[in-house]
Amino acid sequence: MKLTKRVKEIKSSVTLSISAKANEMKKQGMDVIAFGVGEPDFDTPDNIKEAAKKAIDEGFTKYTPASGIIELKKAIAEKFLKENNIIYEESQIIISNGAKQSLMNICLTVLEEGDEVILIKPFWLSYNEQIKMCGATPVFAESENLKVKAKLIETKISDKTKMIIINSPCNPSGKIIELQELEKIADLCVKHNILCVSDEPYEKILFDKNKHVSIASLNKNIYGRTITVNAVSKTYSMTGWRIGYCAGPKELIKAMNNLQSHSTSGPCSIAQKAALEAISGNQESVEIMIREFEKRRNYVVERLNQMKGVICSKPEGTFYTFPDISGTGLSSIQFCERILEEELVAAVPGEPFGDDACIRISFATSMNNLKEGLARIERFCNKIGDTHER
Repeated sequence: MKLTKRVKEIKSSVTLSISAKANEMKKQGMDVIAFGVGEPDFDTPDNIKEAAKKAIDEGFTKYTPASGIIELKKAIAEKFLKENNIIYEESQIIISNGAKQSLMNICLTVLEEGDEVILIKPFWLSYNEQIKMCGATPVFAESENLKVKAKLIETKISDKTKMIIINSPCNPSGKIIELQELEKIADLCVKHNILCVSDEPYEKILFDKNKHVSIASLNKNIYGRTITVNAVSKTYSMTGWRIGYCAGPKELIKAMNNLQSHSTSGPCSIAQKAALEAISGNQESVEIMIREFEKRRNYVVERLNQMKGVICSKPEGTFYTFPDISGTGLSSIQFCERILEEELVAAVPGEPFGDDACIRISFATSMNNLKEGLARIERFCNKIGDTHER
């Protein structure tokens, strides 16, 4: 069977492949500690689960409109207004099977052969593949000590630039985009008529009293050029429920609805009712989760910075650290392969995120796992020695 060029050029997800290998090793009885998973280790809150059970009991198990149920759209619109200071009508919102589908829908709706999309290193690895699947070309802008800088983005703008994707706080670095840089990025998008995709699924997982700002809230000019993407997955520990959403210009959302109606149709009816409760219901569980993540963040960063050949800056949000391991003399792939084989620790190489000097470690696991896993990584670093100057 002859496969399409589009499919053959897709790189498999390194995150999922490492998780799969780690799970297989666990099945063989090995004591693997997984730092690769990109989901909270907390259970979905009870009020959300009860809403799903109620939906089942009431027979809410049929197809919904392709773009999602109106009750959930209204709740999302209220959320955008209250929390993000953005006014979106229900007709400007589409609910999808996770934020990943929202992003894919955007790419398929907007991008064509010859278009360029700017990604800022490090970037979430699926952006790169989705852009290429649509025939467009990813163009990579550097960051400065993992922080987004508009001046570095500007050097990559050409007459082919169609879109830029920003992600704050960032997966994998955990860094936020500072307000002044966000304002400069908005100015660049308006000046060059570039569409801005603002991917915000970690907006509430912030530390050190940092505040999230949505770029679409800055002014009416950037508002008209922005698609704001979000999900219930990370905030409410609902990764498997697969509910994401985005909002933007009405004409674009209408086109995305047409696309979704012929690809997946509407998202799961039961999961939409659960998402409605997540967004509208009690938020206490979110605060509890964030406080625990902050404790873990502090411990992980301190421990990593005690290791030979490792330097780790403090993430400002998410549940990831992105330590620089280049001082060990290994690439990110070599490092991750060896700690999995030799120390039974699964982490994710930074290479597919655009930075081969770093690895991604998720601290969405228990403190006991963090202590044991980091002890194993430290043992590995001591074993290979510090071959480069810190």
